[in-house]
Amino acid sequence: MTPAWYAEWRHDAVHSLMEKNAILDRDLRMNQWPRWHYEMDRRELKFSDDTGVRLLAEIQIVGSTAAHDWLWSWANNYWTDELTVDARLTRDFGMANDIQELTSASVSDESLNDLGWELTAVAAKVTKAVGAYRPQSETGGLFLLIRSIAEVKLA
Repeated sequence: MTPAWYAEWRHDAVHSLMEKNAILDRDLRMNQWPRWHYEMDRRELKFSDDTGVRLLAEIQIVGSTAAHDWLWSWANNYWTDELTVDARLTRDFGMANDIQELTSASVSDESLNDLGWELTAVAAKVTKAVGAYRPQSETGGLFLLIRSIAEVKLA
């Protein structure tokens, strides 16, 4: 049984993440760079243009959406432990507070993109992430937490 306080707490987490991402977009133009590239082995997300890498972010994988559900990264054997630290901390929070959607390996919803953002917002609040990013994909969504992000000074 999910605690009564959780729905409002989750709602606040969504608005908090929206504010954090708006600040990243305003101050660093995060969503305005024409290209992104991640290097999972380095836990890095890079935003670039024709002149090179412009932003460098340290990331964690929260989870992904596919055909019919959300899958937490901690439940996906493809990802290393180093990439799923924050998702596991979110699961621990869910276990401590008896929140099933945070402790179930997968969760279903009619709008998987919305669900992905909502669960990513919860993870961001639990782990105090500075933002989140969802790379565009035709086959599903990968949801990333941004632990830190900085401009890359061009030579």
